[in-house]
Amino acid sequence: MIQTGADIYMQTLQPPTLEDIERARDNIRGLAIRTPLVRLNVADAPAEIFLKLENLQPTGAFKVRCQGNVVKSATSEELEPGVFTGSSGNSGTALAWVARHFGIPARVYAPQDAPQNKLEAIKELGARVHVLPYEDWWNVLMQGRYPGENGFFANAVNSQAALAGNATIGLEILEDLPDVDTVVVPFGGGGVSCGIASAIRALKPDVRVLAAESEAALPLAAALEAGGPVPVRHSNSFISGLGAESVLPVMWPLISELLDGAVSSTLDEVAAAIRLLFESNRVVTEGAGAVAPAAALSGKAGPGKIVCVVSGGNIDTHHFIDVLSGRRPGPPLPKD
Repeated sequence: MIQTGADIYMQTLQPPTLEDIERARDNIRGLAIRTPLVRLNVADAPAEIFLKLENLQPTGAFKVRCQGNVVKSATSEELEPGVFTGSSGNSGTALAWVARHFGIPARVYAPQDAPQNKLEAIKELGARVHVLPYEDWWNVLMQGRYPGENGFFANAVNSQAALAGNATIGLEILEDLPDVDTVVVPFGGGGVSCGIASAIRALKPDVRVLAAESEAALPLAAALEAGGPVPVRHSNSFISGLGAESVLPVMWPLISELLDGAVSSTLDEVAAAIRLLFESNRVVTEGAGAVAPAAALSGKAGPGKIVCVVSGGNIDTHHFIDVLSGRRPGPPLPKD
């Protein structure tokens, strides 16, 4: 029987085991690359900051790891009618990449404020894009289904396969920097932060794992303060893929077990981090990819050796020009 997204959302999630993570590493070989870990070339930083460059993945973001493992873990029966997901950009691009690799049709449901450059990248890889009002798009994520859609829901946030795919980043960090003190990870739905933390907790439980947010939306900070998911205000900004209106309830048990806290940055700090990473290391990052370095550069992540996960580099060209010119980019315009 084909498993729907709604079935997945009813499951109780567990941290992936080391066996799960190693299997995921085998599954995504040839789809994703082992990304480099480099030192941030800033002399007066408040800590030794290192960058895990997931922006160098074939699709420009870490999502190819989780989507690759999700698709590889599905059965041929599940994949026969094609695959679909809800995405503001990077997850959809990754699914389109993976689907193209395996020769299966892919469909991506995107919100109206999704960056145009990311939607075009999805289309260029052969997937169909359906732009929806924000509420309808959010329902796709929450329910794993859409009227008339009979494909396999490639859940890149809260599925066991997605967590294991993301956890491969944690393995690589510990292999490249065994004496790391803190790892800072962007927080969207919690899949990448909890995945990475699963690997680190299994191998070096004394290493802190912090989730990074921006002032545009702080669902994790609010949940940690309240002791559980609560609704928060979400502001449209140049940062896509971060900051939902609430922490997903299904993710909360993992978040409270695996993460050591949340750090946040202003939009101006994130824009400044994008500019600094380019000027210091010639690293091109999007807004979501800069929230972890922004937090570390401000000192909020603490001292010692800090690894910041640069989750993606798919920044809109006009936004990048604004940042390099010293301006904070505005939010993307809604699509028709």
